[in-house]
Amino acid sequence: MFLEKAIDKFGDSVVSQARQNLKKKDKNTSGQLSKSLAYDLDITNDVYSITFKWEEYGKFIDKGVKGVGGTKADGSKWKLKRVSGSPYRYKKKKPPIMAFNGWTIRRGIAPRDKKGKFKKRRSLLFAISTSVYHTGLETTNFFTTPFNREERTLSDKVLDAYNLDLDDFLNATIND
Repeated sequence: MFLEKAIDKFGDSVVSQARQNLKKKDKNTSGQLSKSLAYDLDITNDVYSITFKWEEYGKFIDKGVKGVGGTKADGSKWKLKRVSGSPYRYKKKKPPIMAFNGWTIRRGIAPRDKKGKFKKRRSLLFAISTSVYHTGLETTNFFTTPFNREERTLSDKVLDAYNLDLDDFLNATIND
């Protein structure tokens, strides 16, 4: 009972802090990633297992993606985003342009001509995709940081909870 509550509290705390980090780092424009953050606690044969889950693209937001770098058409170099310890990197394929469509709308980014009239989005989406391909996605650790922080104290909390559960079990056994 106490052990389950301790692990539940761990899961709640990690998810709550991860959501706060998304908001603080302005990485939650649609709210979809934040809404998808959750965990499952499974208890089978007295074995406790916790699984965190979120939208697939969340791993790229958390760990970052290394860009390919290179040289722009004007001869200047692409400035790479700060990515630390990420297993992800762009190689040959650019991110799909439609992945940025909703993002540009929510951010209020709309291409206009010299007269102020709206232009088609396709060229803007292509430019954003090309930029992300070359510069990458910066590491945010929105999930990793709270997970590591909470994990450091988890063993003490689990041990305390286990002792309380054991006390309850012994008291119930002795009093029967």
